[in-house]
Amino acid sequence: MTLWFKQSLKSKLSLLILVAVIAPLLATGVVSYRIASNLTEKIEKESGMNTLRQVSDKLDFLIRDAETMSVFIIGQKDIQTYLDRGDADYALYSQNVAFLMNLASSKTYISNITITSTRGHPALSNTTVVHSGLPELQTAAPRSHDPDVKWWTPPYENRTTDDGVAEVFSLVRPIRDMSKFKRIGELAISIDISEVRRMLQDAGWNAGGQIWLINRDNRIVASPAADDEATESRPPLPDVARLTGPEGVMNVSDGRESNTLLYYTLPGLEWKLVGVIPTKIYTAQNKYVLTLTAYAIGLAALLAVVLVLYFITWVTRPLAKISKKLKDINPDEPVTRIEVKSSDEIGMLLHSYNKLGDRIQRLKSQLQEHEAKKKEVDIQALQAQIHPHFLYNTLSSIQWNALMNKDRQTAEMVGALSDFLRFSLNDGKEFCTVQQEVSHAQNYIRIMSRRFQDKFDSAFFIDPALHSRPMLKLLLQPLIENSIMHGLQKQKKKGSLFVFGECRDGAMTFVVEDTGLGMDADKLLKLRRDLAAPDDPEEDRAAAGKSGYGLRSVHRRLQLHYGGVAGLRIDSDPGIRTRISFQIPIPIEEVGS
Repeated sequence: MTLWFKQSLKSKLSLLILVAVIAPLLATGVVSYRIASNLTEKIEKESGMNTLRQVSDKLDFLIRDAETMSVFIIGQKDIQTYLDRGDADYALYSQNVAFLMNLASSKTYISNITITSTRGHPALSNTTVVHSGLPELQTAAPRSHDPDVKWWTPPYENRTTDDGVAEVFSLVRPIRDMSKFKRIGELAISIDISEVRRMLQDAGWNAGGQIWLINRDNRIVASPAADDEATESRPPLPDVARLTGPEGVMNVSDGRESNTLLYYTLPGLEWKLVGVIPTKIYTAQNKYVLTLTAYAIGLAALLAVVLVLYFITWVTRPLAKISKKLKDINPDEPVTRIEVKSSDEIGMLLHSYNKLGDRIQRLKSQLQEHEAKKKEVDIQALQAQIHPHFLYNTLSSIQWNALMNKDRQTAEMVGALSDFLRFSLNDGKEFCTVQQEVSHAQNYIRIMSRRFQDKFDSAFFIDPALHSRPMLKLLLQPLIENSIMHGLQKQKKKGSLFVFGECRDGAMTFVVEDTGLGMDADKLLKLRRDLAAPDDPEEDRAAAGKSGYGLRSVHRRLQLHYGGVAGLRIDSDPGIRTRISFQIPIPIEEVGS
């Protein structure tokens, strides 16, 4: 697979363009799905909240209607008279019962209206109450309400002759004398929970969810299904104690699945309508969106693949033909020209190829010509070797004559010169051993010490371990020459010249130090700048033979052969000394030897 990808331009272009096309398609599909999912959830939540508001309006109307009715009943003169009499008036009792029956029959949500007297008169009711759970509720929690203040009860059961057992919750409020405002009775208007349940059922809440009406104590007042009709598939009532504010939406989980909880507070009663929508409803709707998005992205990707492959094939076909022709070219034969039929990029490529072929042919001819000239120069150089041998023989004859005439100093000087020239030529070799380089430097000092007698003393301190190690030749002699000509020769007193060589930190370190005139700071700075200046052939030819040229030549040779760290380092104190050093790295495999 990797080899196929590396060798084929068509495969590279196909893969890159397909990635460039399909990746945005997939990203667009993911974003579209996320947006659609969030929009579906948002619509479902808004729909649920609107449903709660509609149910709240109906229940609020029912509550307010019951409270308005209670004020109307309390203000009836006959009821006030009946409750305030010292003895029971049965005619008035029958008249009030008839009034309550007519009033209750006009309100389908009223299960029972009961008026009790503080004087012990028979209770007034629109129907015969066989058993009421209200007294038990009041007795069980006497401090949960104030008898002198109206309040809405939790759900309880009433048994009447008309409806049998009915689940109700009631508005209970005291009845006071209209003139003296003393408490003379109590009114209880019971709301049939089945009517409230019917309102919740008619609300059209999601079939997979549930809706409840809960009171201030977070007790369930009503739900669409009776307790015995509840099924395990319906979500249970979540913890509503942490519901704050008049309305809101939050996510809850019962351990098995997550649900969305919506709640809305009834304005007049501060009871809450709580609805739960299972998240799986969103998931079911989102699956459809996901499927639709997947089909759309799949078709778009398939179309993109077909178009990309066709386009890449159309573009790379001419290149494939060119590649096949280039593969069959024989390097030993002239480059065959290719006919150019178009002026587009591929045509320009073929035109450049033809120009390159012509250029290669000309370079081959020039190379053959240069090779012929090189052979001729080599023959001439071989013939020129006669001159160095002639020079060596002549110097040897002079040295022999000096010895025969007992002129030992002349013989030593000629011998040193002969060795110096022999090493300098060295058959054209660039490298030598440290011992050979040191011997060459010593020969040079012997010659210069005869020329400048009583001007300087010299001493070599070379670590014997370095003698056999290789180094670039003709490095020490230019440094010694610079010390003699510019440091020692110009001063009146006799000076000293020292040459050090040691192995330090995995490198050979060489130092040439003299006790000559030295340099001031400005001259030293200029010399360092000259060493670091870039190469300029014309300037180098003009500076040849001048002060500092030999140092610059050594500096460049060191950097060319050993890298930037191997250049010259120069330090000088005016009137005291000048010190020039360099380092030659030792190969890692030779450091431990």
